[in-house]
Amino acid sequence: MNSGTGKLATKTIAVIAIVAILNAIGLSPVVMVFFTGAVLVIWLVARRAQMREVERIFEFYIAADAILREEERRWYGFEIAEVIEHGESLLDTMPDPPPLHFFALGALYQRLGNHDAAVQYLSRLDDDQQYDETHRIVPSPQLRRYVMMLRRLEQHPAAEPQTLAAIRNLERARQRSAGKMLLDSRSLSETTITPEPKSESAATEKLAGEKKLLPEKEELFSPSAPLSSISAPPPIATVLHDIYQDETGASN
Repeated sequence: MNSGTGKLATKTIAVIAIVAILNAIGLSPVVMVFFTGAVLVIWLVARRAQMREVERIFEFYIAADAILREEERRWYGFEIAEVIEHGESLLDTMPDPPPLHFFALGALYQRLGNHDAAVQYLSRLDDDQQYDETHRIVPSPQLRRYVMMLRRLEQHPAAEPQTLAAIRNLERARQRSAGKMLLDSRSLSETTITPEPKSESAATEKLAGEKKLLPEKEELFSPSAPLSSISAPPPIATVLHDIYQDETGASN
C-alpha cells in the first residue's frame, strides 16, 4: 500500500467514525447523509485544487520547452516574459520547488537576454547542493504531490505524452548544458559596461568653466571699496533747478 492509498483509507475511516458518533448522538439519517455528502464535496474540491497547482507546473514545463527547443522559431519577447511570469508565480505556491523549475526559469531569462536573472536561478543548481533532488529529504505537501504525479506520468507515458516529453527535454538540457549556460551568463553579466557617475570635482570644474563664459556685470558697489571713492548724490535744489529749466526751454 502506497502513501496515497494509506491516506485515503485513513480519511475514509475518519468519516465512518464521525458518522457513527453522530448516529450515537441520535441525529436523523437525513442529517448524517447531508453531513457526509458535504464533507465529501469539500474534500474533493480541495483535492482538485491541490492537483491543479501541480498541473500548472507541468503546463509551465511544456511552454518553456517549446521556447527553448524551437530555436529556429522567432519568439516575441512578451511571449517569453509571460511564460517567465507564469513560472515565477508558481514559486509562491511551493516552498521547495523542484530544481528543474529553477533551470527552466534561468534558461528562459538567458533566452530573453536578462543574464543577471539567469545567473540568479542557474547558480542555485550549480553552487548550492541543497537544491539537488537527493537533498530533499523532508518535502512539503506540494512537492510530494508533484513527485507523485511525476512518477505516475513516468509509469503511464501514454497518458500525457506531451508533458512527459517536455520534462525529459528539460532534464536533458539541464544535465548537458546547465553549467555552460551559467558560465556564459556570468561572463556576459560581468562584461556589461555601466556608466560611472561623475565626481564632485568634475562637476565643480564644469560649473566654474560655465561661469567664466558668462559676461561679467559692472559692480555698482563693493563693501570693500574706500569711502573716498564713493561720490555723494547731487543736492535736491540742483536737481529741481535742472528740471524747471528743461520745462521752461521746452515751452519757449
